[in-house]
Amino acid sequence: MSYLLHIDSSSLGEASVSRQVARSFRDTWQGPVVHRDLAASPVPHLDAAGITARITDPAQHTPEQAEAAAVQDELIEEFLGADAYLFTVPMYNLTMPSVFKAWLDQIVVADRTVNHAGSSPVAGRPAVVISARGGGYGPGAPKEGLDYVVPALEALLGRDDMLGLDVTTVIPELTMAPHAPVLASLIPMHEASLAAAHDQARRLAATLGTPSAA
Repeated sequence: MSYLLHIDSSSLGEASVSRQVARSFRDTWQGPVVHRDLAASPVPHLDAAGITARITDPAQHTPEQAEAAAVQDELIEEFLGADAYLFTVPMYNLTMPSVFKAWLDQIVVADRTVNHAGSSPVAGRPAVVISARGGGYGPGAPKEGLDYVVPALEALLGRDDMLGLDVTTVIPELTMAPHAPVLASLIPMHEASLAAAHDQARRLAATLGTPSAA
């Protein structure tokens, strides 16, 4: 059965703007969803057992390697089984939450999800990345060029020599404006950005969730 795989990584629960925008997507989406909340149930960080298990005959696995391989197998099969993806990845300290990086490290595996001699088995499948951030990082902003979330994800998820997904990003900005007095003048910009993000999420879900787009 094909499904939308929704990976959440915000630590803020219902207060998360990224999760709120993802909810607009999910409320519009037509079809089954598999949801993995990494904040509630983190996956292990990739360790020596997990790395060496990939290049060791399974018959020769140590107990630690066998356990690590089982985790990777579960996550990879879940990833490969989806025909569309929703990634909720806010900006924390200029980059992605460590729990999302841990998940990526577990599922990006040569000859399974990445084929450096050809296309990934998921190449061309649609993926939506929702990434809220407290400030502004676009052209002309004081912090322009300091976004290390979206460029990294667009490269890893979208490049033909990596996972090759068809990636669209949704970026609600200035989420700290309602909470930091020094940013109060930016509240209207934040509200406009948030409204646009919800609208974009709904439109993407309506398009990607139709049978013709599956």
